[in-house]
Amino acid sequence: MSEDNFLQPEDDAAIPVVNPDETFPGLAGYVKQKFEEAENGRYSHEQRWLQAYKNFRGVYDSTTAYRDSERSKVFVRITKTKVLAAYGQIVDILFANKKFPLVVQHTPVPEGIAEFAHMETPLDQMQQEDPYGFAGDGREMLPGALGAEPAQEFLGGLQGEYGSLPLAEGPAKMGEPQISPAQIAALNMEKTIHDQLLDTNAVNVFRNAIFESSLLGTGIVKGPFNFFKRVHQWGRDEDGEREYQPYEKVVPRIEMVSAWDFHPDPSATSIDDCEYVVERHRLNRQQLRALIKRPHFISEAIEECLAKGPNYEDKYYEDTIREDETEPYISDSRYEVLEYWGVLDSKLADAAGFEEAGLMSEFDELQVNIWVCGNMILRCVLNPFTPARIPYQVFPYEVNPYQLWGVGVAENMEDAQKLMNGHVRMAIDNLALAGNLVFDVDEASLVPGQNMDIFPGKIFRRQSGVTGTAINGLKFPNTAGENLQMYQISRQLADEETGIPSIMHGQTGVSGTGRTAAGLSMLMGSAGLSMKTVVKNIDDMLLKPLGEAYFQWNMQFNKDAPDIVGDLEIKPRGVAAVMQKEVRSQRLTTLLQTVSNPMLAPFVKIPNLMRELAISQDIDPDSLVNDANEAQLYAKMLQGMMANAQQAASAEAGPAGEQQGMAPDGGVPAGSQGIDDSGRGNGTIGVGTAPSAGEAGFSGNAPQAEE
Repeated sequence: MSEDNFLQPEDDAAIPVVNPDETFPGLAGYVKQKFEEAENGRYSHEQRWLQAYKNFRGVYDSTTAYRDSERSKVFVRITKTKVLAAYGQIVDILFANKKFPLVVQHTPVPEGIAEFAHMETPLDQMQQEDPYGFAGDGREMLPGALGAEPAQEFLGGLQGEYGSLPLAEGPAKMGEPQISPAQIAALNMEKTIHDQLLDTNAVNVFRNAIFESSLLGTGIVKGPFNFFKRVHQWGRDEDGEREYQPYEKVVPRIEMVSAWDFHPDPSATSIDDCEYVVERHRLNRQQLRALIKRPHFISEAIEECLAKGPNYEDKYYEDTIREDETEPYISDSRYEVLEYWGVLDSKLADAAGFEEAGLMSEFDELQVNIWVCGNMILRCVLNPFTPARIPYQVFPYEVNPYQLWGVGVAENMEDAQKLMNGHVRMAIDNLALAGNLVFDVDEASLVPGQNMDIFPGKIFRRQSGVTGTAINGLKFPNTAGENLQMYQISRQLADEETGIPSIMHGQTGVSGTGRTAAGLSMLMGSAGLSMKTVVKNIDDMLLKPLGEAYFQWNMQFNKDAPDIVGDLEIKPRGVAAVMQKEVRSQRLTTLLQTVSNPMLAPFVKIPNLMRELAISQDIDPDSLVNDANEAQLYAKMLQGMMANAQQAASAEAGPAGEQQGMAPDGGVPAGSQGIDDSGRGNGTIGVGTAPSAGEAGFSGNAPQAEE
């Protein structure tokens, strides 16, 4: 948690704030009770996460039992390879095009803004309208509009940009210029959201959340919240010298929340079904003191918590995930802070001092945000978002239909990992026996007191018995081959359980189907189907709700961009990138060749086709592909350049060209007599053709006898 982390909306006065009093211990107890309920409800999931983490790190836990005869404790970390392969493939699918996979489009029937608007024509002016109208026809006189020009309400937030133009609602009827206000607003919103995501380095946040979803099965992203970002810029002072002139602006920011710190309503099956969520923070003194600078935090309560000293207690799983068993003093310098997002009933809201509680019935509830450290309330305000929402997006790697928590790669291949470890350990223990001799010694046949060490040239003294029977060497059979064969079968089982073939993460020695190009394409296509389901989960449960949260943030807090207001919807584009780029590029190229037919060209959107072709080849379409208007400008420029080049060529080939076109004797022009490549004249200079053997002029011909 950074020092200047998330801030609340600018209009702080609009958020009811509660002052500390003697009723707070009851409210703090309510938050702690909810935290304990959520913690107890996820205990079984914590056991699964611990096992997944240990398999990822290659660590045996205390529950692993060994036989007395077992010597090897090797751990084959195939789980790590599979998790990283899944994580890398998802990140490559989502962010390979250097553009965030989020698109904003207008709804099929936009409300409050027109789908099309065109330049007003005499035909539009001739249309007669009812001079009286009727109630609810949408033409009511707005307050303050008397004596002013009627506003073009169909332009929505684009009124300031296009309001001065004589526009009429609807598509063009006679080929007059037209615009699409709904589409322009959607593109402006998409550009704004992408800029905000880039400003706050959201891709790294997504990478961390996707990695944890691949490992533990669930990824969590928090936000967006208001964040004051410092923009670095340099200007000129009065003397013209360069001067550092930074400024701050409010941007929406998100952060990744670890599943270990996230405690949702245990009875919920999705984040929308959660009644409350508690996030557990592990803060040092500096981070806790920095909360004083943030809006609505009670400085007296924070100072009292600092005076009481650290109160953080490690949970049973923290020694494993942080690997700090040898450093118990670390937890002695930390503070446990609980962040509660959820509901308060009317009784608790009234006890906490919310003014809205007096207007509520006993069955109503308030959406609040409360921060608790020990028995102290650090912050207690109403939910600042409109509409009120819990600001977390929870997405699974693989959906568990009856749980909020998902299933990850490590859990899917847990049994296969155990089988691989067991057979490799058996093979190594067997090799330790099969690679050495075990001696059977008859001590009664040897002279007593001899050294039993074995080395080349060793001599044992015998005192009686048959020769060669005192010391016998026993060799154990080698069964490592069978164990390694079972290991290979277990590894193939891991491929099937995870849907990630080994060839995707660098397996060598491929045999069978993967040895041919067609077979390899089939394997990659099958793997893409399983990964498509994962990316679809990210689309539906992360990208779409997060895009809607950014949309709502801009509607509520972004006062500087009125041209983004419209009837819009968020469309994630992660699944669209799952199709193999090579196959997609080939199909687009084939379609482009089909469009070369003049009869079919009008039926295809050429600019969109060029953009998709550039995207499939990992090329930024905005930097290379023109839209329709730019294409017309460039076409005119190219026509002008070609015309200038032709004029220059004709000017250079004037009288001189006419003289060169005639033969020296004024006869037929040299160009009309064909090309002579002998190099002997006819107006064409060439290297000539060397005569072959037997032809006239070949130097190797035998001289002919004179007759």
